[in-house]
Amino acid sequence: MLVSDRPAAGTLTVNSPFDGRELDQVATSNAGHVDDALAVAYALFRDRDGWLSVPERLEILNNAAAIMRTQVEQLTLLAASEGGKPYVDSKVEVIRAIDGVHLCAETLRSHSGSVIPIAKTPATTGRVAFTRKEPIGVVAAVSAFNHPLNLIVHQVGPAVASGCPVIVKPAADTPLSCIRFVEILREAGLPDAWCQVVIAHDRNTAEQLVTDARVGFFSFIGSARVGWMLRSKLAPGTRCALEHGGAAPLFIVPPYDRDAALAATLKGGFYHAGQVCVSVQRVFVPAAEAAEFAAALAKGAAALVVGAPEDEATEVGPLIRTAEVERVSQWVDEAVAAGAELLCGGEKISDTCYAPTVLFNPLVDARVSTLEIFGPVVCVYGYDELDSAIEQANALPVAFQAAVFTDNIDFANRLYKQLDATAVMINDHSAFRDDVMPFAGLRESGLGIGGIPYTMEDMQIDKMMVVKSAEL
Repeated sequence: MLVSDRPAAGTLTVNSPFDGRELDQVATSNAGHVDDALAVAYALFRDRDGWLSVPERLEILNNAAAIMRTQVEQLTLLAASEGGKPYVDSKVEVIRAIDGVHLCAETLRSHSGSVIPIAKTPATTGRVAFTRKEPIGVVAAVSAFNHPLNLIVHQVGPAVASGCPVIVKPAADTPLSCIRFVEILREAGLPDAWCQVVIAHDRNTAEQLVTDARVGFFSFIGSARVGWMLRSKLAPGTRCALEHGGAAPLFIVPPYDRDAALAATLKGGFYHAGQVCVSVQRVFVPAAEAAEFAAALAKGAAALVVGAPEDEATEVGPLIRTAEVERVSQWVDEAVAAGAELLCGGEKISDTCYAPTVLFNPLVDARVSTLEIFGPVVCVYGYDELDSAIEQANALPVAFQAAVFTDNIDFANRLYKQLDATAVMINDHSAFRDDVMPFAGLRESGLGIGGIPYTMEDMQIDKMMVVKSAEL
């Protein structure tokens, strides 16, 4: 998928995270490939006469969405098989990705500059000033595994819409959906050189792509450790946006709809086996009813169907790697040994799947309480004072989205004001998202704002023109 004549550096075998079967093999790239890709992309950006016009970009995006609409089933099975997200949820991801491509086009149609209010003093009279949007430069996008199609749409789609040449590096576990989306863009009319895919042969190759001075904007979705490290190595002038993870809190404050809260916590906590950066992880319930709420949640979690992601009956699929199953198991075992009550789960179903697990009152300094689990584990804590629970929720170096279930408008507003979060969902789980919304982590959870319109804003500059005329 690179515009390069060099032979491949090697081959990456892509396997199913559920049963390990081989799905495909893809060619990998080395330092020479990356240098070729950057040279091609940077040359496109420097040739301003050759930039894709807005009508051309709109046509490409609309064509791509139309092609995707004819391939929903194929894209769903591809994403499910390589990423492990159950079929039903993967289909939702594909539909959402198609809508995301449309949103790129819609945002491009409405994205405009502005008139600057000058000529208000004697020294500035006879002038008019306005801005227009221009692409920021070459975009280097590094993506994560957990939404193998939609995350790519969120990074590549805005780059294409903004007129930026883009080089995308998908997660090594899930490159196939990315490759297919780029093929669709090319089928839709995007010239090959405007979007290239790097399957990095090693970490140094990936780092070379990101830190090169020819990169104008770095888009990253992944772990905080890697994201902040790469940011520290960016070339001077390279802008960036980082999306990491969190340990999302959900608060129960009476009066509330118990059935709705339980259903939302189940979905928000165990969707994609908890491998979502805003998954419900920490649930705070008044002490008098915490045990009953936790037991009801555990009953629901124990009934979830764990199995092959391609099966329409599956509700919870595998973790992305067997090492993650071992890690989650170790964290849960530690929490239980330290006094947490295990209400359901707490065991490996196989080398690839971990049982949906509910822990009651783990220690506040346990790893399940302080670090992002990124697995099918939800912790329930009883609280006596709401403000103390808020303090516990805010005590971590990560902060992303949060949720509150209550029918009391005053408590809803208090929690919205007091919680460290960029978004607080009232009477919904913390993992709710619409792609038109801003999506951002605080502190170690990220930098900048995601969401397609906001990403497009990042990938463009406002270039001003000032016109002086005696007739103004």
